[in-house]
Amino acid sequence: MTQASGVHAFTMKTIDGNERSLAQYRGRVLMLVNVASKCGYTPQYNGLEAIYRKFKDRGFMILGFPANNFLWQEPGTDVEIKQFCSTTYNVTFDLFSKISVKGSNQHPLYRYLTKESPAAGSVKWNFQKYLVDRSGNVVRMFPPATEPTDPELISAIETLLELPS
Repeated sequence: MTQASGVHAFTMKTIDGNERSLAQYRGRVLMLVNVASKCGYTPQYNGLEAIYRKFKDRGFMILGFPANNFLWQEPGTDVEIKQFCSTTYNVTFDLFSKISVKGSNQHPLYRYLTKESPAAGSVKWNFQKYLVDRSGNVVRMFPPATEPTDPELISAIETLLELPS
């Protein structure tokens, strides 16, 4: 087995409190998104769920990372966040435990995304989207205002899905 690289090198805590190696997603196209329940962009959960359902059978997965870094827009506990996402937006894609995506306590995954990956750059706000190829390489970042159903974003996902594993 080859050593995990890129985002596959990280292990994260799921929203249910279990450790999960992101290497389990090897072979899938990923979108990593920092999410929040009380943000103007929160309705993007609808679009995220829609594109997840559209592409999941082709090897696409969304990983949601709740974060409270921007005007305290994700104040809830993991239990509250999971409840909100499932009952308000019928979210079925994978959610992880709340983390910090910037600042002195920035999670190592987001340190990698913002400082070392090819799409490096600070997280501007909630719902910033990182596209990751099947090998765990970050290939593109989309800013928070980009709707999940934006044609350019959909095209980027489709292009990655068409590439061989």
